[in-house]
Amino acid sequence: MKKQIAILGSTGSIGTQALQVIEEHSNLYEPYVLTANNKVEDLITQARKFMPEIVVIANEAKYNQLKEALADLPIKVYAGSEAICQVVKESSIDMVLTAMVGYAGLKPTINAIRARKTIALANKETLVVAGELINELARTCRTSILPVDSEHSAVFQCLSGEIGNPIEKVILTASGGPFRTYSLEQLGTVTKAQALKHPNWQMGAKVTIDSASMMNKGFEVIEAKWLFGVRPDQIEVVVHPQSVIHSMVQFEDGAVKAQLGMPDMRLPIQYAFSYPDRIPASFPRLEFSKCTNLTFEQPDITRFRNLALAYEALHRGGNMPCIINAANEVVVAAFLQDKITFLGMSNIIEETMKHVSFMQKPEYDDYVATDAEARRIAQELINI
Repeated sequence: MKKQIAILGSTGSIGTQALQVIEEHSNLYEPYVLTANNKVEDLITQARKFMPEIVVIANEAKYNQLKEALADLPIKVYAGSEAICQVVKESSIDMVLTAMVGYAGLKPTINAIRARKTIALANKETLVVAGELINELARTCRTSILPVDSEHSAVFQCLSGEIGNPIEKVILTASGGPFRTYSLEQLGTVTKAQALKHPNWQMGAKVTIDSASMMNKGFEVIEAKWLFGVRPDQIEVVVHPQSVIHSMVQFEDGAVKAQLGMPDMRLPIQYAFSYPDRIPASFPRLEFSKCTNLTFEQPDITRFRNLALAYEALHRGGNMPCIINAANEVVVAAFLQDKITFLGMSNIIEETMKHVSFMQKPEYDDYVATDAEARRIAQELINI
């Protein structure tokens, strides 16, 4: 029996690479559901090629176009964010790959966990926003959450065979992005075109900007707490410009295990699909003859304040990570529209953290309210 996979966000960077993995191993996997937010033409192309059972376009205005384009095929077509939340419950689905960007991935992931689907988690915002809620739900429903982020997949792989051996420290590596060597003065004038040119990874616009500002790494710190059950002071970030070591784990005897490989997201995607097995892959191999200079630096939280803000949110807990995520989504959109500067993003996020109502023990409805309030305040601060 082929594993039936729902890909939420199939037209994005992770989704398209997941389909490459499925295509290479079509004897093992099939896409049962494909969803997209706006890219209806790409979704049509994917649907005609892979013939999933169901496709969903979040943007309801594009439903008719999708429906008409697939009218000659036996594919169920739906539209709207609520439809995405419902299709993950389909009984035939074995695994849900959450590759949607941002807060929008939270509710579908919750529904998939409740339906006892294995989660391949690429939507880091789910754990950033509501890590405690998600962990408790996964425990109650006895559902596995397999990390797809390259860093968390690396940690996950390093922990294989280490059951019962206490972690002393999780070490997340960061490329440093395109502005690693920039001064504060230089950062004040960078453009979105510069920020969208990542030196090592091919990613969507939102994640690429987050990487350039190091908010992506801050989110990964928060995510690591919930995935691996470690304290904030046990999570270290190390800048490793070559992106060969994807992350490391230090154990209480001082031994450090690292996972190395090419910067290719298909590897962690495939590992999540095949876990606990490793299966053949055509991905490029790491050539040590070309890896003659691996370097490591401490991140500069003065120049990259988002990392410090993420640690602050993690230490404060409650709904603070939800606040920082909502504010970040707003400021990244504003930066991509040339409405604020690169450094201005951190200013708005910090001010939003001060103004949104803090809750120590939020429930799901509190996260929804917090997200809305933080977005409103961040937008107001941008408009001043």
